[in-house]
Amino acid sequence: MKTFARHTLALGISLAVVSTVQASDFEDMDPVTLRLAHVVNEQDGFHIAAVKFQELVAERTEGAVSIDIYPNASLGDERTLLEGMQIGTVDMGVITNGPVANFVEEMAVFELPFLFPSPEAAYEVLDGEIGQELLDKLADVNLKGLAYAERGFRNLTNSERPVHSPDDIDGLRIRVMENPVYTDTFRELGANAIPMAWTEALTAMQQGTIDGQENPVNVIHSFKLYETQDHMTLSRHTYAPAIFVMGMPAWKQLPEAAQEVLEEAAQEAAEHERRMNAEMEADQLDELRAAGMEIVEEPDLEAFQTAVEPVYEKYGDQFGDYLTRIREALQ
Repeated sequence: MKTFARHTLALGISLAVVSTVQASDFEDMDPVTLRLAHVVNEQDGFHIAAVKFQELVAERTEGAVSIDIYPNASLGDERTLLEGMQIGTVDMGVITNGPVANFVEEMAVFELPFLFPSPEAAYEVLDGEIGQELLDKLADVNLKGLAYAERGFRNLTNSERPVHSPDDIDGLRIRVMENPVYTDTFRELGANAIPMAWTEALTAMQQGTIDGQENPVNVIHSFKLYETQDHMTLSRHTYAPAIFVMGMPAWKQLPEAAQEVLEEAAQEAAEHERRMNAEMEADQLDELRAAGMEIVEEPDLEAFQTAVEPVYEKYGDQFGDYLTRIREALQ
């Protein structure tokens, strides 16, 4: 935790030093309103990050740039939002890393199972050189990566039985994000892995056409998954970043001073969301238990890690040297 604190402090200092934006930079700017979309509800960490970003941008541009937030997939699922950003029908969003990796496949390296031992370890990599390189690659597909927000460590829930080891997953129909790393991870664990958009997954759980899903505690809590999912396992099998991302059509229309504000505000909003997620998780777990969800707190993680080794064999070379560099950074 001390490492993360020092890192965050250093980052804050560096931002303060390099920022040359002043309120006067926006006196002659025509007001701009940007549409920021995400697919979750107003209790979720994505919305917390979006609101903080909205506040910071308004304050630092003296109102010249305002952010309108569209939650609850009101403008479409995450792939639809990213495609909208590319052509300019959506300006920006907070988007889970998995769907972003369908546009820049190297982004999926972050979501290899059991890669990061802690949130702080993930932040060091994401906020450092490796993370920035991958954000910059989004420009190749007409997107602008601003900062890494957080989806968090993902955990398994299901409606059928407690899961202590991979043997307990055998045959369960588990919704995963539309990303091949997730699909293959859960197939190696024995599940019938079913890729689908989150909006469809909610209906599928209610109808019983899938048995379970995997997501961080904050999502399980905010979407009241205890209503359809009786069992939860704190597998923490994958750390999932999320990305403050803009479409290049919207980005290029902004003056440089506004661009600088957006990048700084996105980083600060991301760090705010991370802190809030950490503070809220214990209470959320207590509330899930009180609502009747049975939580397996200490599954056989060694058995899980062994089961997913073929995922590394399949994808390790696909990410160039990023996997090697991340492992070196974590040592």
